Amino acid sequence: MVSRRDFITKTALATAATAFSPLLSSAFAAENQFTPNQPEMPEVEFEQMKAGYRLPNKSGMGGVAAGNAFHINTNEQINEAMQAAWNAGVRYFDTSPFYGYGLSERRMGHFLFNKNRNEYVLSTKVGRVFEPEPNFKENPNDIWKGKLNFKFKYDYSAAGVRRSVEDSLLRLGLSSIDIVFIHDLSPDNGDMKENWTEYFQQAQKGAMPELTKMREEGIIKAWGLGVNRIEPILKTLEVAEPTIMLSATQYSLMYHQDALSRLFPACEKKDVSLVIGAPLNAGFLAGKDRYNYGNTIPEGYLQKRNRMSAIAQNHKVDLRTAALQFSAAPAIVTSVIPGASNPKQSADNAASFKTRIPADFWKELKKEKLIAANAPEPKLS
Repeated sequence: MVSRRDFITKTALATAATAFSPLLSSAFAAENQFTPNQPEMPEVEFEQMKAGYRLPNKSGMGGVAAGNAFHINTNEQINEAMQAAWNAGVRYFDTSPFYGYGLSERRMGHFLFNKNRNEYVLSTKVGRVFEPEPNFKENPNDIWKGKLNFKFKYDYSAAGVRRSVEDSLLRLGLSSIDIVFIHDLSPDNGDMKENWTEYFQQAQKGAMPELTKMREEGIIKAWGLGVNRIEPILKTLEVAEPTIMLSATQYSLMYHQDALSRLFPACEKKDVSLVIGAPLNAGFLAGKDRYNYGNTIPEGYLQKRNRMSAIAQNHKVDLRTAALQFSAAPAIVTSVIPGASNPKQSADNAASFKTRIPADFWKELKKEKLIAANAPEPKLS
């Protein structure tokens, strides 16, 4: 008798083969197009914590751009961006059903379909269940651009988590997911705000024990939260048994003291590793005039970035590279996942983790009180 798990696996593979076959020739062309021709750079040493769920290396790739965040990207652009990351050695990819209402998962699944499943780690998220929306209309205020054709409802129940994982497998066209993050269960979620604790209670009774069960069953390897605030992570560490967390926007050059003071010690105590999302604060530290997925930049942050940029220029350091290495430096951090919408961004991001930054640069940032005195620094190999 065919189990539901086997049925989902076989259906996912068949779906991917049918849906993506017209695009396979362009995928093979892209594989040969962006092979790096520069000499291998020495690795920068990043201290690694041995506990928690560990990822292949500190350089990963986020899937926000694959969901058409801020602007529309073509299938070819995203495929080329992922190929450039792969060529540069990136083997951890993070996505979500929410990114482009399924678009990011479909695109990442298309790229990864022909890769050896043992060569990469994939994470996605749960908390929203999607269904078709025949009358879909674009919302100009939405971060996700384009005709997305779906709508969602929040569901942090055990059944909702099972359905979400199964739906993701079908969208991805892959047979397995390594890590599942409970998504946006946080007070900064505009749909929840102060009521986020009510959703948390549903997740505590439903999603969290169900994901632990799925981990024990071997369906997934690890689970945690994927949020933009610290409080939900701390609360989860008290009531459940995650092994990895995705903390976005909370540990960057611009904002990090709270993570150093509260988040890192709590995760270390529970032997839980951290993935750092939005290490560039959604492009702000790469020169974009936006901050953390919005157009409102906190007071004083432009001046702070300008001061950091001036110091970086004096030391011949790229501020974006410094930002990525800064987020990767703590031992508790197992990977950092900047996004990319084109192959140059992917290659530049990966190269940043192999670029030597002089120790005097970090010392000057600390002297000028632009970063915390106790912030870990990358080590030169």
